[in-house]
Amino acid sequence: MNITGEDLILACSAIGAGLAVIAGIGPGIGQGIAAGHGASAVGRNPGAQGKIMTTMLLGQAVAETTGLYGLLIAMLLLFVKPLVG
Repeated sequence: MNITGEDLILACSAIGAGLAVIAGIGPGIGQGIAAGHGASAVGRNPGAQGKIMTTMLLGQAVAETTGLYGLLIAMLLLFVKPLVG
């Protein structure tokens, strides 16, 4: 079995893309925790629902950027192959 340099680059790109997608686990867990605490806070103080929801959604949007960056890196590794030519 002959493994060329191109095959090695493609294999490493696929492994790297898989590792980059793992970055989506953290934001998913964090957003679930934030939503749970937000719902709990609204249950304790329904009058502050607007401020609680605004702050929670802003925090979730910031946390989601990590997952989106991981997805972007994975897509770049899979579909853009500048070293193969």
